Amino acid sequence: MGDDEPSLRDWLRRWGDCVASVDFAAARPLFDASVTGFGTHAGVVDGLDRLEAEQWRQVWPTISGFAFDVEGARLLVSDDRCQAVVVAMWTSARDGQARPGRATIVVRRGDVTSPWRGFHTHFSLVP
Repeated sequence: MGDDEPSLRDWLRRWGDCVASVDFAAARPLFDASVTGFGTHAGVVDGLDRLEAEQWRQVWPTISGFAFDVEGARLLVSDDRCQAVVVAMWTSARDGQARPGRATIVVRRGDVTSPWRGFHTHFSLVP
């Protein structure tokens, strides 16, 4: 996993920057069009357009200070190095109240020279 760790942490950092800056356009290339996800505002949704509309656009504009704990993220990489699971804690605030949470993200790529693309996301607040 040593070779994959920097690229996975970079992917997570880039996506976190998109969330923090509410930059939907910059986030889209990080994901596959067939992504499946769910979270606070959306049940299971299929496809990037629906994930953006039903989850991202419902949450990102309403929070501030979003950041993943990139260095503390746990990374599970498949033997062929073409799929990984990222488990990361995150922080944000809404109306001055801290909102700590966690995310599980599945990323894949066609081969080890291709960029990672998100295929599944799940976000939840820390209970």
